[in-house]
Amino acid sequence: MLKSLFLAVGIFAVVVGIELLFIDSAVVVPLAGGGGRTMAAPEWAPWLLISVGAITVLNLCTLPRGLIKE
Repeated sequence: MLKSLFLAVGIFAVVVGIELLFIDSAVVVPLAGGGGRTMAAPEWAPWLLISVGAITVLNLCTLPRGLIKE
């Protein structure tokens, strides 16, 4: 169960990192109305998310079956 959670977190990190490569900034508008806030990620954030997610996924795929109780 714990292995699948870490696998999902790793895949999520890779997907968010790839999305941040294509998006420069995002405008967040509250549901109640009003002005929106522009948010921009630093240049290093997509690469950090992609690398941490890929390392997590690859590490979980290469672990022997005896180490993790499913």
